[in-house]
Amino acid sequence: MDLNSSPPNSNSNTAIPVVSTFSSPFENRPSAQDGPNGSTRKPISLWPGMYQSPVTNALWEARSKIFERFFLDPPKDAPPQSELLNKTPAQSRTTILYNFSSDYILREQYRDPWNEVRIGKLLEDLDALAGTISVKHCSDDDNTTRPLLLVTASVDKIVLKKPISVDIDLKIVGAVIWVGRSSIEIQLEVTQSSKEGSDNSDSVALSANFIFVARDSKTGKAAPVNRISPETEREKLLFEEAEARNNLRKRKRGGGDKREFENGEVNRLETLLAEGRIFCDMPALADRDSILLRDTSLENSLICQPQQRNIHGRIFGGFLMHRAFELAFSTAYAFAGLVPYFLEVDHVDFLRPVDVGDFLRFKSCVLYTEVNPDQPLINIEVVAHVTRPELRSCEVSNTFYFTFTVRPEAKAKKNGFRILNVVPATEEEARHIVDRMDSQALLSTRGFGK
Repeated sequence: MDLNSSPPNSNSNTAIPVVSTFSSPFENRPSAQDGPNGSTRKPISLWPGMYQSPVTNALWEARSKIFERFFLDPPKDAPPQSELLNKTPAQSRTTILYNFSSDYILREQYRDPWNEVRIGKLLEDLDALAGTISVKHCSDDDNTTRPLLLVTASVDKIVLKKPISVDIDLKIVGAVIWVGRSSIEIQLEVTQSSKEGSDNSDSVALSANFIFVARDSKTGKAAPVNRISPETEREKLLFEEAEARNNLRKRKRGGGDKREFENGEVNRLETLLAEGRIFCDMPALADRDSILLRDTSLENSLICQPQQRNIHGRIFGGFLMHRAFELAFSTAYAFAGLVPYFLEVDHVDFLRPVDVGDFLRFKSCVLYTEVNPDQPLINIEVVAHVTRPELRSCEVSNTFYFTFTVRPEAKAKKNGFRILNVVPATEEEARHIVDRMDSQALLSTRGFGK
């Protein structure tokens, strides 16, 4: 497995080594911060990457020149970047190669029970890669200025287009495709040959769009980021699509859809609530092909540990996505009664940071289903809450939306398979379902995330 960030058609090929999980990333590695003989080095307290996947570790090591300089020897009263630069997507483009065919240990780390790549671990790597790409774009290569803090704000879409085998080499390529004043959108594509030994060009197996925001590392306020200058026709098209998505997000945040919803969706709400009321008031007469939303829920909890933190000392966003995915998968499994098959991450919001020591609770439910005989869809919501028993408070830190179907081979073995219709018991649940359905329909009609 290797990782490089050379632009296409470039003669340079700077590879970033992936450190073995069995050795320290600092072993026999002198740096500018070592003594004159290279014998001492100030350690970052148990480098966070040591506890992540080897890919995430390598990506975080790639950022170390900026972050180590800032965290270990922060310049006193260092000024912020004074002049924004114009950069191209090629300058941030980064590639990761997973040598699954030749690296047994790596292959076993990523293998799931169906001999495919574990999606949860891949989500961790995607988040780490998007973060490294955002750092590259925002860097001004000036050691006298203070670097920006870049955090994941949301995931717009992650779409699985075909199964990803764990026995065939894999590649992820990503680059910045759009920037606002303080926000950045990164597009990532996972590619894999159709079969081992195939001469065909790699095909896209998964695509993802991450949105990061920049904060001043001293004040914590939003900070401007370097501009972007798309060069190719494809880069210009990706920029225009991302600009449209950003405008849509602004409109939703401003409540632009609220009046339309209140005036035109009363009948839909009543239809959804009608069956739910029968479940609550006359359960013996309720439709046996339906189930209350609240009866599909699962929950788990954990105390956030130091090993789960990122370079900034917060809990790694990829770890949160991994845990949410595992719960969503289990929820779909318990609901359908067959092994689910992941299709896409519809949306993820990172609403507040999660710290080491936080008591984190993940709550999931089947929000709604789409009963299609060929490919039934199960839409799962997972909400992460930071709970503080001492203060008797509970705040939402993240919301996740996943879509699953069932594995065709499992479905074929179960005659008469069907999934239940999910109905709300309260108006609040009904409104939430309609809102998510409308958001999905709007994105689909505009071709976002495809």
